[in-house]
Amino acid sequence: MDTLPLGLAEPAELYLPSTADRIARGVCRKLGELGYQSILEFRVGLGRRADVAGLDATGRFVIVEIKSSLADFRADAKWPEYLPYCDAYYFAVADGFPQEVLPAEHGLIVADEHDAVILREAPHQPMLASRRRAQILRFGLVAAQRLSLATGFAPMGGDWRED
Repeated sequence: MDTLPLGLAEPAELYLPSTADRIARGVCRKLGELGYQSILEFRVGLGRRADVAGLDATGRFVIVEIKSSLADFRADAKWPEYLPYCDAYYFAVADGFPQEVLPAEHGLIVADEHDAVILREAPHQPMLASRRRAQILRFGLVAAQRLSLATGFAPMGGDWRED
């Protein structure tokens, strides 16, 4: 999937959001209601990109892995690598996804483009303090870079995926 993050999309008449995009929009709205600021495709660890990363005012990180289909879930073996980079980990799916296949030890969100519902809270697993500090700094820098790109104040040729 090579789509643009929300806010950096093509003009509406040229862009049709994918299932994952619609889930991401609802997830970001829900995280906002809960006091988190969200970034899509946020790089953690050794280059892995979390679908949605959220940071709240207390420095707590949440990562949400979007699964648009059962095949998407079955083909993905990388999601456990995100666990050390968040305090809470969720799977987000659309209504109708077979939820019983998702690991019960992680949170579960059902979302569409308008809203999301947390069906199962994620357990709190605190990050290492040194990792948290570095990731908060990185989150701020990535957010600033993407804002510069979105508003046209970044140097030409920049790509939001190069963060």
